Amino acid sequence: MPVGETPKALVVKDLVVGSGTPVAKGDSVTVNYIGVSCSTGKIFDSSWANGKPITFPLNQVITGWSQGLVGMQPNGRRLLVIPPDLGYGSTGQGGIAPDETLVFVVDLISTSTSATPGTAAN
Repeated sequence: MPVGETPKALVVKDLVVGSGTPVAKGDSVTVNYIGVSCSTGKIFDSSWANGKPITFPLNQVITGWSQGLVGMQPNGRRLLVIPPDLGYGSTGQGGIAPDETLVFVVDLISTSTSATPGTAAN
């Protein structure tokens, strides 16, 4: 979790650098992830808790994911800190409050230009 003032721009940090073909804009990805509210520290979504990874095209998720996963390589783990304007903005969604900064840890399983879309955290 970020300490101090929440960032105003997307924060991308590789926790584990993978190997292989990096994610490109427009690709589909298969990932495991956990999403946490920056203000409360509470988990709002997790593919690990749901028992299976998800596959989705980058153009069908929040902007913070579509920008933050580009360049990531398979078997990598990445931290994304997503400000509200790149997440769910002033409306929020489900258990995510309006103007919430989101924190995700994402493990990239695979990337493809033709993977089948699934449900995503959006």
